[in-house]
Amino acid sequence: MAWRIGVDIGGTFADFCAFDEASGALHTLKVLTTPDEPGREIGEGLDILAARHGVRSAEIAAFVHGTTVGINTIIQRRGARLGLITTRGFEDVIELARLQMPDMYSLFCARGEQLVPRDRIFGVSERTLADGTVETPLDETELGEAVSEAMAKGCEGIVIAFLHSYRNPANERRALRHCRTLAPDLFAFASAEVWPVVREYERTTTAIMNGYVHPRVAGYITALEARLADRGVPAPAMLTKSNGGVMRASHGKRDCVGMLLSGTASGVTGAAYVAKAAGIANVLTLDVGGTSADVALIVDGNAQFGSSETIGDLPLNVPSVSVTSVGDGGGSIAMTDTFGVLRVGPESAGSTPGPACYGRGGTRATVTDAMVVAGLLGHAPLAYSSIALDAHRARAAVEPIAAALGLEPIAAADAIIEVAVSNMFVELNKLVARYGIDPADFTLMPFGGGGPMLGCFVAAEIGIRRVLVPLRPGVVSALGGLIADLKCDFIATVFRTLEPSAMADLAAEVRRLEADAVDWLVRQQRFEGEHRVTVSADMRYAGQSFEIEVDLERSWLDTGDATAIAEAFHKRHSAIYEFADPGSPVNIVNLRLVIAGLTAKPRLVDLEPASAPARPSRHVSAHMRGRPVEAALFDRAALRPGHTFSGPAIVTQEDTTTIVPPDATVTVDTLGNLLVDMGA
Repeated sequence: MAWRIGVDIGGTFADFCAFDEASGALHTLKVLTTPDEPGREIGEGLDILAARHGVRSAEIAAFVHGTTVGINTIIQRRGARLGLITTRGFEDVIELARLQMPDMYSLFCARGEQLVPRDRIFGVSERTLADGTVETPLDETELGEAVSEAMAKGCEGIVIAFLHSYRNPANERRALRHCRTLAPDLFAFASAEVWPVVREYERTTTAIMNGYVHPRVAGYITALEARLADRGVPAPAMLTKSNGGVMRASHGKRDCVGMLLSGTASGVTGAAYVAKAAGIANVLTLDVGGTSADVALIVDGNAQFGSSETIGDLPLNVPSVSVTSVGDGGGSIAMTDTFGVLRVGPESAGSTPGPACYGRGGTRATVTDAMVVAGLLGHAPLAYSSIALDAHRARAAVEPIAAALGLEPIAAADAIIEVAVSNMFVELNKLVARYGIDPADFTLMPFGGGGPMLGCFVAAEIGIRRVLVPLRPGVVSALGGLIADLKCDFIATVFRTLEPSAMADLAAEVRRLEADAVDWLVRQQRFEGEHRVTVSADMRYAGQSFEIEVDLERSWLDTGDATAIAEAFHKRHSAIYEFADPGSPVNIVNLRLVIAGLTAKPRLVDLEPASAPARPSRHVSAHMRGRPVEAALFDRAALRPGHTFSGPAIVTQEDTTTIVPPDATVTVDTLGNLLVDMGA
């Protein structure tokens, strides 16, 4: 017997999926996180899995883990004290940024502080030209002075980002070696080592983020590996990545930016897998945890990717699943501001003390408390019976909000839920506008512990007619890690005009990238199975200052078919902007290559069909969107394929609760998913 374990640690709960490779059984679990002792929840979860399902540590063949430690380090500004060494004269690159404000329409908008302040940025004499020629060798004396000054200022690490190092990293590599000799106690990263791509600000900031989170990420991974080794787990720990894949955890100690969005990305990966099994191609995902709600887009069964995501005000230039986050989760705290306006989030109660209704010491009202006061939660234990909700504590937490608003507690609870839904609607609407899609053509898939509670309300706001609630919505992110492939992205900035004479060089560059990719997969990740390679290019018309990514057939490069590549670019440009100019010259700025080592996937199996109509266990009084209702209460475990019922309804299960509004109709599909028709 062999087990594959997927774990996703969020702000409130750690989610587990355990897949038995022999029987195909899939077991799930939630345990509260332990922020004061990160990693302890993993041991607790493995103990429960062993007791309930016989998951022995010695039989764990794969352990895949998603974590928010990296992104939380940046958001909370708790990272390493860094020094930045750059080309003399370019010390202000990160301060100048793109000369754009985060919100151009706000008179009070201000850019956030950079991770490295100006007094810890040091310029040294060196210069590499745009074509890769080293015009000025590195001045090692100045470098030594910069390192000494960084140490005097208490720096824990050094980031080196020289001009045009994406073309020729020789000066950066020389500086890196010298730094490690001069200051062996400091860790050091070079920008071309982290992500060798054009544009100084984005490359520099990405390298800084890598160094900023490095000590905490490396320490966390080391502790995780030790904890698993102590338990006798033979499988190497794997980390989920921002690009939807996985890598060895030991590799993540250096490739820290590669796993900054690991939890959110694996959620989208899991959602795409569930949607494909259900036969649904176009999906908007809504992942609501304890701290935030993350929204993403799946088109034709594929998660949408980008290379210009942001964490706060900082650009993350590595490829990642395109996810937009808003600080509204089940644990988000509600409050009234100085003007008496109700606000929800981004502050969260987390797992400690948690929402007031958890009975763990929390006293401030959260979205979860509002759901309890509205009668939508509290009809069954939460999180695999680890939490019994206390309605009296929830009401006591909501009462001060109600008093401030001049409302009854139940009306205040409705208002808290409405504000949270409105905040999620704003982010979903931005995503819809960005991709130019019609929400009516998409299915909303809410997951996470809070997604099904609010999903139908959000769908009604944005005009989505169908909602799919997975069989195990609370642990979709953990499932995503379980089914993810080993995956890594490689890039080369080439700056070539697309013409027949350039094709041989482009093909050679792709072969070089592929050799590096295979080395990463086979030697570094020790993967021996089947793999897949895809190639794309960042392309633009000559004179444009932005690029679009275009998928390339390998045969076009091998045969030197510049015409086919150009036609693919014109087609893609037209699809995005409804305009193409086939007569204009085309530039290829970057070549990209992705390698994926294909892993075994658990198969989602059809359930036994229903033999009798769905019957609620009872009816309960509740409030939905300001209206009192008598809601039918269903146990998810009793629902079978073919069952149908109408709202208002509440469906309870071990990992979440699904709220079905009036006028909506639910059908259970063959996989046990709830398909909610929102009606007119």
